[in-house]
Amino acid sequence: MANDGPTCYRHPDRQAGVTCQRCGRPICPSCMHQASVGFHCPECVRAGSQRVVSAQSLMNSKPMVTLTLIGINVTVWLLGLAMGGSASRLAGDLIEDFALVGGGSVDGRTLIGVDEGEWYRLVTGGFLHASLIHIAFNMYLLYVLGRQLERALGTVDFGILYLAGLLGGSFGALLVNPNGFTVGASGAVFGLMGGWIMFARSRGIDFMNSGIAGLVLINILLTFSISGISVGGHLGGLAGGLIVGWLLTVGRTRLPNQQAVRGASVGLCLVFAVGGIWAASTWMTPIF
Repeated sequence: MANDGPTCYRHPDRQAGVTCQRCGRPICPSCMHQASVGFHCPECVRAGSQRVVSAQSLMNSKPMVTLTLIGINVTVWLLGLAMGGSASRLAGDLIEDFALVGGGSVDGRTLIGVDEGEWYRLVTGGFLHASLIHIAFNMYLLYVLGRQLERALGTVDFGILYLAGLLGGSFGALLVNPNGFTVGASGAVFGLMGGWIMFARSRGIDFMNSGIAGLVLINILLTFSISGISVGGHLGGLAGGLIVGWLLTVGRTRLPNQQAVRGASVGLCLVFAVGGIWAASTWMTPIF
């Protein structure tokens, strides 16, 4: 039976999972050797072209991007407390100045947001949280998913995946409700869920039997069952993570090199950002 896509250069009867980060040749799971970033083929490992990381050292390595993101979110939360917020309410000034909002009018008050050129809200809204429970839940998910994905993808690709979820979530939130305030890292976290699904697929891991599957499914269920949750933000983040996650994992075998993969991934992040700006300026009626 014929395989779809590239086959391993050492085992022509096996479909390639990734490409060697050193020489660019497609390799199957049996030929994959974990390196400091991505995977190397056996020849590059023997040639000593780059230090290869053992499974034990990989598990012991610190996910620095994940920890940095958690640190930024917690710092912003503490700043909100210092500005008069509480464990159940974010300070008004932070919401007004940095939360994601397209614009329009709420309760007779004109809002200035993304539609007026405050594009930074597409990012800053993802670092604000409405309550202690809100930030605690998001940071827990970020840690659980981030420490695995960052070690598997590498710091750069993991950072791109997080950005894709963040901007995809902003796009989705503005598309569904452009004149409402949206805060939280949930869109980015859902992006990591989408990225993990694609990573599992690229490694032949049965998603439904994995330890992460239950976490993903429960969060999707909660998205539609709890009021006040940004459905567009969650689904937009998930879609962004799935698309860019595919590029960073399965798509490695379809594009010529690592630079092309990252370039296409960053390009999609820009598409999500432009989509959010468009939604804020032209789609001013909430869907629900």
